[in-house]
Amino acid sequence: MTDTLRTPPPTAAGQHRRPFTLDPGRWETERSRALRTDHVRDHTCTAECEPVLVYERTRWGWLAWTVPGDGTPPEQPHQIGVLTPTASRMQRLALRWLTRHPAQRLALAPTIPGSLRLSAATVALISLLAGLFAMSHGIPVDAALPGMVLAPILAEHLPRQLDARAREHVRSVEGDGACRYLQRLAALHTSLVQAAAGSDRYELRRAVEIGWHTLWDAAGLLQTSDTRSASADLIARERLMVQLADQAAQSLKRTHTEDGSADQPGWHERPLGPYPSGFEQRARPASRRTPGTSALKGFQPMPQTQPDHAGHAADVYLLFAHEPYYPGPGAQEINTTLVAAASLLHPQVRQPDGAQIHDRLTQGRHPGEIVPLATLTHELNGGADWPTVGDWESVTTDLLQLVRDGECDALSLGLPEIARALICTGPHSHVRAFDATADEFIAYGPAERAAVLAEVDMFLACLVAEQDLWPGEGLLAPLCRRV
Repeated sequence: MTDTLRTPPPTAAGQHRRPFTLDPGRWETERSRALRTDHVRDHTCTAECEPVLVYERTRWGWLAWTVPGDGTPPEQPHQIGVLTPTASRMQRLALRWLTRHPAQRLALAPTIPGSLRLSAATVALISLLAGLFAMSHGIPVDAALPGMVLAPILAEHLPRQLDARAREHVRSVEGDGACRYLQRLAALHTSLVQAAAGSDRYELRRAVEIGWHTLWDAAGLLQTSDTRSASADLIARERLMVQLADQAAQSLKRTHTEDGSADQPGWHERPLGPYPSGFEQRARPASRRTPGTSALKGFQPMPQTQPDHAGHAADVYLLFAHEPYYPGPGAQEINTTLVAAASLLHPQVRQPDGAQIHDRLTQGRHPGEIVPLATLTHELNGGADWPTVGDWESVTTDLLQLVRDGECDALSLGLPEIARALICTGPHSHVRAFDATADEFIAYGPAERAAVLAEVDMFLACLVAEQDLWPGEGLLAPLCRRV
């Protein structure tokens, strides 16, 4: 049981998910050129094979794609480069220099290792002819010979020096995790550029500037840290970029509205995403919580319903965010998952960590509560006491794998970034987002977090109306029942 909730930023969903999404014919042209002139990746490649890269230039940098031998377009760039936002005209030319077609090289001889640039060989031939011509007209040999020798050497080694100078103004990253993250930011930034194209609105131009600086900062983080150690800073930058894209889309809608007076609703006034099958907005079920209780404060008592005698409640749910993924071709992004607490007792989940987190999760709760992982962190002395309970990172990774393998039921969500950020913070924390229209930061706090959890609760109520989420098979006994 997996249903997706998602409100993607308009115009951003398909950007850069394939090479040259704005000019599809360009990919076939570049791919054909690579097949004619270079060695592309196929079943004959070894680990030492250097991939042939096709560069897709943008205003802010480039995306470098490999060329698979089977003809299918790649889904993820091999490399992403970001040009400094304060680039001069000369530095922009450096970007074009770095993304030029690879130099053709000539093998020296079967028995001689190494190769020579075709350009260097051409310069060597020209310098030889020019030197012979000069000497035939009376130029001394000791004057002509140095030029004949230095010209091909410069042609061979000067491009490397120019590459090094050009890279001083560019931050490039490689690797699956880093490129996947920067690819999402690039898609969002492209939507900002498209929104600002042909517009004289200050907030749109300002959003593009901020987006470019965000890309530059994120590339710098990924150059010096892995995605896991820099996750907090990376999430903050992605949250800001999504907010900018959403505000740009709303600004365009206001511009195209005939009367120009009606503002579009904010994220907290819209549903979290498409409703599950058979679930109409007009017939949305009421929350399973008793009026007067708050979804935000999941650890507070509910007077109308009491926990069981052992102090552990049944039918509690764990809500946790994770690295976004797409469950299938054309599917929407999944970035948050809700599972029954009993799934923590699954034998494929890291144990005894899962059972210990289950014990902590269900203590003092009430039937039907949705408890974000961040709420547990708040209760565990801001995370300082997690080592005494269990490795939550390994446990949530195992839970997500269970969900993706179909070994347990889940409510798979594609939360907007502000909503996702709110459930990733403690019950009393605040999230700040930049409003490009007002050129200021807006704070979202406990009330907005409660609204997000209440909306998730409404979706869950529909899904479990007839049958609760299946936690999986072969579950271990809870700690409170063990001898």
